[in-house]
Amino acid sequence: MNLKLNPKTKYQDILLLLVWTAIAVGLRLMLLASKPPWTDEFSTLVFSLGNSFLGVPLNQAIALDTLLQPLQHNPDRGVVQVIQNLVTESNHPPLYFVVAHLWMNFWSPHSTDLVSVWTARSLPALLGAASVPAIYGLGWLTFRSRLIGHLSAAMMAVSPYGIFLAQEARHYTLAILWVIASFGCLVVAIRRLEYRKPIPVWLVVVWIAANFIGIATHYFFVLTLGAEAAVLCVLWLRHYTSRTEYPRSGFWWQILMVAVGTFLGGLVWVPVFFQNNYGSDLTDWIQNGTNGLLALLNPIFQALAAWLTMISLLPVEAPQLPIVIASGFVMLIFFLWALPQLYRGIKVKLTQPKTRLMTWVFVGITCSAIALFFFFTYVFGIDLTRGARYNFVYFPAVMILVGASLAVCWQTPHQQGKRVVALIWLMGLLSAITVVCNLGYQKYYRPDLMVEIIQNNTLHSPMLIATTHKTHVQIGEMMGIGREFKLAGVNTPRFLLASETNEAPATLQQTLNNFPRPLDLWLINFHAPVKVDSCIAEPQALPYVNGYNYQLYRCY
Repeated sequence: MNLKLNPKTKYQDILLLLVWTAIAVGLRLMLLASKPPWTDEFSTLVFSLGNSFLGVPLNQAIALDTLLQPLQHNPDRGVVQVIQNLVTESNHPPLYFVVAHLWMNFWSPHSTDLVSVWTARSLPALLGAASVPAIYGLGWLTFRSRLIGHLSAAMMAVSPYGIFLAQEARHYTLAILWVIASFGCLVVAIRRLEYRKPIPVWLVVVWIAANFIGIATHYFFVLTLGAEAAVLCVLWLRHYTSRTEYPRSGFWWQILMVAVGTFLGGLVWVPVFFQNNYGSDLTDWIQNGTNGLLALLNPIFQALAAWLTMISLLPVEAPQLPIVIASGFVMLIFFLWALPQLYRGIKVKLTQPKTRLMTWVFVGITCSAIALFFFFTYVFGIDLTRGARYNFVYFPAVMILVGASLAVCWQTPHQQGKRVVALIWLMGLLSAITVVCNLGYQKYYRPDLMVEIIQNNTLHSPMLIATTHKTHVQIGEMMGIGREFKLAGVNTPRFLLASETNEAPATLQQTLNNFPRPLDLWLINFHAPVKVDSCIAEPQALPYVNGYNYQLYRCY
C-alpha cells in the first residue's frame, strides 16, 4: 500500500482514490444476493415497489403466491403509492424508498415478476461505495491533508461495519452520505470561525438542505445534528469566555439561521413520526426490556461491539467453534495492539496547532453522539445500542479520526509506522471478507436454514406453516421462508398468519379442520397457547435457527 503523494502529480492522487473506490465497489457487490433478505429488507422491497402488506390475508390458509404477491413488480404503482403506503404502514421517512422505487423500475420497467434482491441491494451497495470518495473529500477538507483523506477512504472501503450496512436493502448508506455532507458544512463553518469570517449564504442554504434531506432519509439523523449542536455549543462558550481569540461577529447569528432552518424543515416530519412511532408495535423491540444488572451492562457491551467492528471483525459467527474461539482470540490481540497506536495518533493531532481544533471537533462529535445513545438508553429506556446500524449517525466521524491517527503512524521516520498502517488495513480487508461471507454480522433471520430443516423433516403432504401476526414484521418472516421455497421450487406449503389475539388458537384449530390428514404442521414464531386436536409434537430436538422459534406437529 504505497501512499507517496506527490503534489505535482494530481493524477496519481486521483488514481489512488479510484483504487479505494474500486475495492469498495468490489467488496460491496461480492456475493450480494447470496444471503437471504430479512424482515426489514422485505419492508424496503414491498414499500419501494409501491405495494402494501395489507393485501396479505390473515386468519386463513393462503398459498405461496399469495404470500409473495407484495414482492411482485407492478408497473401501475408509482411514487405516490410508495409514499402513501409508507406513511400509513411504516415508521420511516420516504426519501430512500422513492429513490429505490425509481432504481428498481429503471432496471425492470415493465416486469411483473418477483423483485430481484440483487437489484434492490445494489443501490445501497453503490451508495456505500460512494462514501469512499466522499470521506476522502471530508478528510481533505478537515485537515487539508490528502494523506488523511486517502487513509480515511482506505479504511472506509474495507470497514466491516460499512460493508454490513451496504449489503442490505436499507437506507443507511444514503443517510451516511448526508451525514458526511453535514459534517463538511460544519467543518467549513468552523474554519470560517477560526479565520474570523462570516459564513457565506450558500453554505447556510446547503447545510440546511443537507440536514433536511438527512432527516427525510432517516429520523435518527437528528442524533447527528445533536452531536454537531453539542460541539457548536462548546465553541460558543469558548467564544464568550475568550473574546480575544474569537471576537464578536455575525457568525453565531448565521449558525442560528442554520439551526432555525433545520428545525423548521424537520417539523414537516414530526406528525408523521409520532403517527407511526409513538406506541407502535414496530418499535417495541428497541425498548429496554431487561432489568437489574443486565439492563446496565447490555448497552455497554452492545455499543462496544459496534465500535470495534468499524475496523475489525473476524469470523466470530462461524459454525465451527474452534474458528470462533481462534477469531475472538486474534481480535483481542489485535485490539490490544492497535488501539494504543490509534490513541497515540489522536493525541499527537490534538497537540499540533494546525490540527488541534478539527481533531477536537470530530472527537467531540463522536463522544456527543455516543452520549446521546446512552442518554436515550438509560433515561428513556430506548436502547439505541441494540441496533448496531444506528451508529451510522457518527460512523464517518470515526473514519476521519482513524485516518488522522493512521497518518501520524505513516509519517513516522522509520518503516514500523507504515507497517502498522498496512496491518490495520489488511485486518480491515479480512474483516470485510468475513462480512461478505456471512461469518460476521450475520443476518438476523436465516430462512434458508429453516427451509432446509423443514424439507429434511417433513413426511406428509399437505403441509401448513403457521405463525401469529402482529405487524408486517411477521409477514416478512414468512416471506423469507416462502421465498426460499419459491427458489427451491419443491414441496410448496400453505401459510397461516393468525392475528395475535386470544382467538389465535381457535383460528389455528379451525384452519387445521379444513385440511386433509395426515398433515405436517410447523408452528414458527407462534406466540399464543397451542392446543391442537389429533396432532402430536415431534419429540426429536431440531437445530436452532436465527430468528425462528419453531415446533413440528404430526397431525393424523
